[in-house]
Amino acid sequence: MDNPPIRSALFVPATRPERIPKALESAADAVIVDLEDAVAEPLKAQARANLDAFLDANPEARVLVRINAPQHEQQALDLQLCRRQPGVVAVLLPKAESAAQVELATACGKPVWPIIESARGLLELPAIAAARGVERLSFGALDLGLDLGLASGTEAAQRILDQARYAILLHSILAQLAPPLDSVFADIKNIDGMRQMAADARDMGFGGLLCIHPSQVALIHGAYMPRPEELDWARRVLDAVASGGGVFVVDGQMVDAPVIGLARRVLRRAGLAPA
Repeated sequence: MDNPPIRSALFVPATRPERIPKALESAADAVIVDLEDAVAEPLKAQARANLDAFLDANPEARVLVRINAPQHEQQALDLQLCRRQPGVVAVLLPKAESAAQVELATACGKPVWPIIESARGLLELPAIAAARGVERLSFGALDLGLDLGLASGTEAAQRILDQARYAILLHSILAQLAPPLDSVFADIKNIDGMRQMAADARDMGFGGLLCIHPSQVALIHGAYMPRPEELDWARRVLDAVASGGGVFVVDGQMVDAPVIGLARRVLRRAGLAPA
């Protein structure tokens, strides 16, 4: 698994091509140009043409593309664009529900990020995660909650969604994928809520989050940056390892292989160690 860390993946609708450069100039780790949910049905062809024209005019640009879902009549055209354009570095497959759907998307020659958004997708998660061409998994809490009949925003719904997150994390690790991305946080003005969701995703082992507004990027990155005391601890642990002292103690805690692994992870989150 040799993928750059992605904490934030920012959506921009292909119906607003003037926003693509602004998204690319933001601090987001990845930019996803959306051909699916953010695009009304009558505008699908125009959205695709907008993206095609932007990539032709900006050959240095690198974006991900959320194509239309399996069974959508225009998915094949989306995949043709993704195959043709070298600036498309990965494809997000919404509403993924089978390995066969994933492998159809991989025919465009780009890595695929399946988005789990339904009960069927959860059931087929082991096969989806193991499918050829999958780079990382993602998660759509709003669509999944609707499919499962959850009462959105309640603690009870959150308990069910956290079980879905656990399954996505588990199968990401088993399939040796890049760390998964959590769902979007829809309430743009709720800064505290965004920070808390990012912190929860971090603590659950997710690599980052999908996001829908540039203002969310800094909040996500801030949540993923280790606190100064965490960095100090991690450095002291790895300094002790480098001294070759065998079994040793830092801050009263015996340091063994799992603790060393945690210290390295802290430094990776800060960009101070190889990914």
